[in-house]
Amino acid sequence: MIKKNINTKSKKESFSQAVIMLVFSQILIKMLGLVYTLYLTNRDSFGDRGNGILASGYQIYAMLLTISSIGVPNAISKLVSERVAIGDNRGAHRIFKIAFATFAGIGALGSILLFCGAGVIAKEWLQIPEAEMTLVALAPAIFFVAIASVMRGYFNGRQSMKTTARSQTLEQIFKTLLTIIIVEIIAMLSNVSTEWMAAGANLATTLATFLGFGYLHLYYKNQRKIIAIEIKQTTNYKHERVKTIIKRILMVSAPIALTAILSSINKNIDSFTVVRSLKNFMPEDMATAQYGILGGKVDTLTNLPLAINVAFSTALVPAIAAAKARNDKRTIKEKTSFSLLVSMLIALPCTVGMCIYSGPILYLLFPKASAGAEILQISSLTMLFTILDQTINGALQGYGKLMIPTISLGMRSSCKTSTEFNPSSNTRNRSKRSSLGISCLPCSCIYNSDNFFN
Repeated sequence: MIKKNINTKSKKESFSQAVIMLVFSQILIKMLGLVYTLYLTNRDSFGDRGNGILASGYQIYAMLLTISSIGVPNAISKLVSERVAIGDNRGAHRIFKIAFATFAGIGALGSILLFCGAGVIAKEWLQIPEAEMTLVALAPAIFFVAIASVMRGYFNGRQSMKTTARSQTLEQIFKTLLTIIIVEIIAMLSNVSTEWMAAGANLATTLATFLGFGYLHLYYKNQRKIIAIEIKQTTNYKHERVKTIIKRILMVSAPIALTAILSSINKNIDSFTVVRSLKNFMPEDMATAQYGILGGKVDTLTNLPLAINVAFSTALVPAIAAAKARNDKRTIKEKTSFSLLVSMLIALPCTVGMCIYSGPILYLLFPKASAGAEILQISSLTMLFTILDQTINGALQGYGKLMIPTISLGMRSSCKTSTEFNPSSNTRNRSKRSSLGISCLPCSCIYNSDNFFN
């Protein structure tokens, strides 16, 4: 009995340490991200129009990225933690090697598709021709993020969250520094071209992802001896064919990736419809600037608490998967309840603060481009439910109920699509329809929680 209590305490401390490391990592990442966002937005000849070009290209990249990498860390960490929990370190490492090869191929295909289709996407889909070079600059990043995501998932499954935290932090440091350096160099060479500066900012993202992968690769090489010892000490090893493992990986990663894809589609609905609709009522440059307010400033601010809270969804997946493999229902309940409580404590102050002080916040951070207070007020109302959704999704994925978050986001995307793809000549009606997208968030959150506890 004493031994059991000691083990349980140790595991709680491990979960708390993982969350703390990821939280501080995400805070630092978002602070650095805010630095280069402030720099770009307040830079002469960039501003809201530059943010519009940058954000439109980045959202397309993010959608393709979800197919090759988003969901992969959670899927791999779930499968690896289940093997490690029963002592099968050899099986866990075999899953990692096969997943690495599989997603390297998927990531390479995603990079090629984005590179070759950049012109069509920018001109036909986005109707922002200036975004073509931003897509080209981002294309190689898909490959590096895909393989880096597999490595992060493997280390997460081994309960080594510090590796993920450090790699993400280093990647963001490189991204911030390279963005400022490259944009300034391009500004001098291109006679301050907004289009080329936006492409340079996304080129910095690609280089940062490569450097982030480089850190993970070096760390893995340093840990190979320890991993080899663990493999020799394997118990409960069950050999599976390569095809069987690939099928399991895809069966787990596909629903998680689909969840992320639907989340990305919510953003791409804006990139496809906002500029297209506003061009009927204002010049193209002004329409792009309006989308820049939404995609460049408002999304950056409302994503800050989401990025901090992502620590819980990341840490919950391997923790709950391992507890379920041991049939430890008490640990599952305690960790989920604790995570939901802290998520609410993160969300509520941020929601109230951004809603009340939207104008002063924008003026303080973006003195040269402070428009968009009403948009920030409306968007801030979504944060509470989105954060709770994020935490519940991590718990559901760790527990093995992979399709519930996907169905929930599908409901949200359908609601948003039905309200935004119906153009109107009345500005007030458009504002009402935009706010309708918020109404589906409480429903999707309740749907997730009901299906988790039943």
